[in-house]
Amino acid sequence: MGLVLVVAEAAVGALLALWLGLRGLARSRPDDLPADEAPTPGRVAPDADWTPTIAIGVFALVAACLAVALLRGRWHWAGGTQVVVAVALGAMVLASVVEESSRKPPEPAPTWNSPPCRSGGGTSECAHSGG
Repeated sequence: MGLVLVVAEAAVGALLALWLGLRGLARSRPDDLPADEAPTPGRVAPDADWTPTIAIGVFALVAACLAVALLRGRWHWAGGTQVVVAVALGAMVLASVVEESSRKPPEPAPTWNSPPCRSGGGTSECAHSGG
């Protein structure tokens, strides 16, 4: 029973990975750009996409519920394998959350160009002197 469930979860996980991969490809290129024009950072939405994290989290929750049901029904080996699968998926979710939360948006480009330094020094010398 445990082996059948692990194989079924591997198949569902492969389909989930395929769907998330195709979804990521569709998000990487905006529809309004021609096929030969490369997207620029300003035209792609910089917000985080939490869909993969939520999908894997739901998958981990299903595996955990199966583990509890199997362990309560005294299917110790099958329930144990489901615990391992649920823990592995939970670790993937936590790693994804840590990665998404550690991403910082790029710093905006400077909007003011200072005049050149006339004293002959470097830009750090003239930065606070007003020119």
